[in-house]
Amino acid sequence: MTSWKEVIPGTLLLAAIGFAGKVTEQSIASFGRAYHLTLPNIEYVLWAIVFGLIVSNTIGVPALFRRGVETYEFWLKVGIVLLGVRFLLGDVAKLGGVSLACVALELAVAIAIMTALGRAFRLRPKLISLLAIGSSICGVSAIIAAKGAIDADDEDASYAIAAILALGAVSLFVFPVIGRVFGMTDHAYGLWVGLAVDNTAEATAAGALYSDAAGKFAVLAKTARNATIGIVVLGYALYWARQRQGADIGRKGAFLWSKFPKFVLGFLAISALATAGAFSTAEVASIANLSRWAFLLTFAGVGLRTNVRELAQQGWRPFVVGVVGEVAIAAVTLAMVIAASRFLPVTE
Repeated sequence: MTSWKEVIPGTLLLAAIGFAGKVTEQSIASFGRAYHLTLPNIEYVLWAIVFGLIVSNTIGVPALFRRGVETYEFWLKVGIVLLGVRFLLGDVAKLGGVSLACVALELAVAIAIMTALGRAFRLRPKLISLLAIGSSICGVSAIIAAKGAIDADDEDASYAIAAILALGAVSLFVFPVIGRVFGMTDHAYGLWVGLAVDNTAEATAAGALYSDAAGKFAVLAKTARNATIGIVVLGYALYWARQRQGADIGRKGAFLWSKFPKFVLGFLAISALATAGAFSTAEVASIANLSRWAFLLTFAGVGLRTNVRELAQQGWRPFVVGVVGEVAIAAVTLAMVIAASRFLPVTE
């Protein structure tokens, strides 16, 4: 039985590393604003993982801290449940039927592309699942949620996160240029960004760089994708539960329930309450902030438990799959939006 005294040192280490990641992100952003520079927005997610990697692969994690570091999966589940407050199902309807159809197609296309590429490059099956989930829904948040649901390795999660983040920074510079070249309307461009860019922060920024209206549509499209996280992660969780046990099992319902990630129900419950207006604006902000704090500890734990030497054994293939897959998804969704643009309203 682990006592709370054994957990505190490692938990404080998680908090320190996660906080360092957040401070680094904010410091770079402040430097860019002060000197009027457009710098890539590298989120605290990646910084926390990097700092955790540095500690774990140089001095290592002393025994005193290990029990607390292992709590990162608990903070992951807390963060996911609280994250539900950000996903309002009512926002999805504001996009319109054509845009929602594009969102549904993007989910299928992204999963198909990443799965096909992963298999072609002979990646580990769970790494393929994480790449498919991350690219189809909401990037890092989806990968972290799926990691716990399908019982994936920390190394697979780190690879998937790094690969998915590759397009995020590039999108801030490339997407507005492509939008201007094709003369896309605010609605069409915002829809494309919401479909093609995985992390919400980058999608919001890439949309706003085009216009305020485009930024709004980008957020709506991204919210529609984000809202499917519970369904998609549930589907993969059930698939991997059956794979672990095999098809020939008795009482399949009881087995699948025992393997089902219960925190997904918490996520859906919070999302439903937020959609019903159960929380005030201040409460939504506070709950969302608590979610980010929980994720700070989670991402730090992912870095602390990742061994670079083991990552190196996978070689370059996961990054190639991630980058090629993201570019392919961006190209396919661009064609999709251009084809559908005549059915989209020119104005809000």
